[in-house]
Amino acid sequence: MHVCFIGDSLVLGTHDPEFCGWPGRLAAMALAVTDKELNVYNLGIRANRTNDILERWPTETARRLPQDQDCRLVFSFGGADASRPEGYPRVDAATSVSNARLIMQAAQAQYQVLWIGPTPMHKPEHNQGTAELNRGYAGLAGELDISYLDVFTPLSASHVYLEELQAGDGAHPGATGYRLIAELVAGWDAWRAWLR
Repeated sequence: MHVCFIGDSLVLGTHDPEFCGWPGRLAAMALAVTDKELNVYNLGIRANRTNDILERWPTETARRLPQDQDCRLVFSFGGADASRPEGYPRVDAATSVSNARLIMQAAQAQYQVLWIGPTPMHKPEHNQGTAELNRGYAGLAGELDISYLDVFTPLSASHVYLEELQAGDGAHPGATGYRLIAELVAGWDAWRAWLR
């Protein structure tokens, strides 16, 4: 099974001292519970907004995924859209959800797809926008019949995750935070079904 993880810096694993991010940890966990051969590609790019991902995902996945084999996509984005370096979101919520619709409709026409929501940040003003995106993405996923995992809510309640954000740059956790994300995904029924 070939799996591409597509998204922004949280997929990439920015500030992870072990350079695994959550996709690397998730893949390692998966190998312990499945007999399937896994080929994992991390296609996270720092500061990538939904419009960036919309433009790049088709060519980047096509170069990595053999047409005659079991190939799947996991998307996770939104943090770069909700970030506010100039005091306002880099991509407004309506545009972000519209971009996500285009991404997901095209992706699900070609591959099996899973969607993991955005993660919280340290600053409350960022989290308001991220929470709005999480709701919008979840609604869209339901409409498109794509499995969606809300990680924003449990991570927002995790003192460990929030402490790692505070100790870092406010947007990216350390190794423990990335492990927490991987554990949430590893316990998700939709992901576990892929490993059977």
